[in-house]
Amino acid sequence: MAEGIIATTQQERLGRSEAVSVDSPADTLRRRLLLGQDLAHGGPASLALRDLQDNEYWQRARHLPPGASGETRWSGDAVLKPTLAEVLQIAARNSREFQQAKDRVFRAALALDLERKEFRTTFTGLLSGLFEDSPNGGSRRYGSQGSADGKASRTFRNGSELSAAIAVDLVRLLNQERSSSLGLVGDASLTVPLLRGAGRLITTEPLRQAERDTVYAIYDFEQFKRQFAVKVATEYLSVLLARGRVANQEENYKSLVASTRRSRRLADSGRLPEYQFDQAVQNELRARESWVQGRFSLERSLDRFKMTLGLPPDARLELVDDELVRLQARAVELTAGIDVADYKGTVPPADAPVTLTEPRGESAGPLELAESAAVRQALDCRPDLRVAAERVEDAQREIMVAADNLRAELTLLGKVSVGESRSPGSANSPNASWGAETTSTSALLTMDLPFERTRERNAYRDSLIRLEQSVRDYQAAEDDIKLQVRDDLRSLMQAREGVFNQSQAVRLAEKRVRSTDMFLQAGRAAIRDLLEAQDALLSAQNSLISALVSYRTAEWDIQRDMGKLEVTVDGIWQEYSPERAP
Repeated sequence: MAEGIIATTQQERLGRSEAVSVDSPADTLRRRLLLGQDLAHGGPASLALRDLQDNEYWQRARHLPPGASGETRWSGDAVLKPTLAEVLQIAARNSREFQQAKDRVFRAALALDLERKEFRTTFTGLLSGLFEDSPNGGSRRYGSQGSADGKASRTFRNGSELSAAIAVDLVRLLNQERSSSLGLVGDASLTVPLLRGAGRLITTEPLRQAERDTVYAIYDFEQFKRQFAVKVATEYLSVLLARGRVANQEENYKSLVASTRRSRRLADSGRLPEYQFDQAVQNELRARESWVQGRFSLERSLDRFKMTLGLPPDARLELVDDELVRLQARAVELTAGIDVADYKGTVPPADAPVTLTEPRGESAGPLELAESAAVRQALDCRPDLRVAAERVEDAQREIMVAADNLRAELTLLGKVSVGESRSPGSANSPNASWGAETTSTSALLTMDLPFERTRERNAYRDSLIRLEQSVRDYQAAEDDIKLQVRDDLRSLMQAREGVFNQSQAVRLAEKRVRSTDMFLQAGRAAIRDLLEAQDALLSAQNSLISALVSYRTAEWDIQRDMGKLEVTVDGIWQEYSPERAP
């Protein structure tokens, strides 16, 4: 039932539906890694729900439905080497945070199903048997009674309640006379509220709110999927960034070792002062310290990333560099023919007026949209803003219900019954008749005057305050979205300018290292000059990688904050491309 509610609500609100399952899969990647890679674990609960042993409280065959097959692409005994797209799918299937988000949607659907039950026809049945021993003059009377009761009831959406019941009694004396009698009774009653609690809007408000809560859960899940996908992708790039920095630090360390060896030979030949050799050794030691720290920092960030995916931190996993390689290729495209500091041609005098160049717009990426257009799309597409808007209507309906509670309560009750019941004391009576002579009707009109409504008055005033608060919450959500989009656009431009700056800085630093090394060998430069050039190259290389990663994550951020990043429940995402937009 909950699955159908979710699918229907998704189709109505999103124009599409996807299965949101909370059932435990028959196998998980985490389980296969723990077993296949022989990783330490505490017990069956470390593996999966289906590995829990049966006991007096829990039986798998009884309490668990057949599990759907988990992902079979990855074997547990091999080193995982996923791409970015594969990482997103692994996270959607294994992350505990993702599974909890699905649970919230499912629970909202269960609550809605329970509210819908209030307006269904419900049936109850009762079978009973009675043995009676009672005095009868100077003797004892023994009798038995068997009864069957059936009842049907329904609450209508205008507030009326209808119930109908039928009862059959069979009584028999167990003394020598063996008398018996059959009783048959039917009755029906109708309750109609006329003032307080009357009307479709008031009666169905709990159901309507449960429907809205399900919608909100689905909207929240849509926003969560985007946020979670960007979070995973950002952490993925952060690990690649850390690995790229370690690679740069390793190359810098090797270069400094080579420079130290060269300075040692130059010092031995008398061409270099001894203190400059000592300076080279000091720089080599600092480079080693940075390299060691970088390696351990990389391992820590990789372990944290595994935890984000829902995998054991000691699992063997290596990330593929494809995304970083594409970023580096993209940097070449972005910076082609662009020099931020251009001193080719005639250079103005030093005392000439300086005119600063504003950040360039001609090399903007496809997601660097006009601010007004990006904000408008975000306001149209963000599901959390829709939730904030609909909560204003929720607060308005709450005022309606609170105002209704201030009214007098006027209720009409009608009842009709036919037939007669039997007990062991009436076993000698003939069978009950079913006709007009045994039919009785009654009507009752009650009115509860609103003399004391302090609690209801305060609730009404509180509902007005909550409406004001919901309006302010909507305004705050709208302003937050505008701020997020504006910040995202600024981050995109800032990161792009960083790519321009650091690309040129890397080229200049490489040129500086080569020329300084040549001057050192020619005796026209000190070792300090080469060491400074190598430090500048390392800094520029790391800054370039950071700028590339910042630009890519800013692209994901703007898609998320505009509500344009499509992510499925299986972790497959479709990035937004303005060229494909209608």
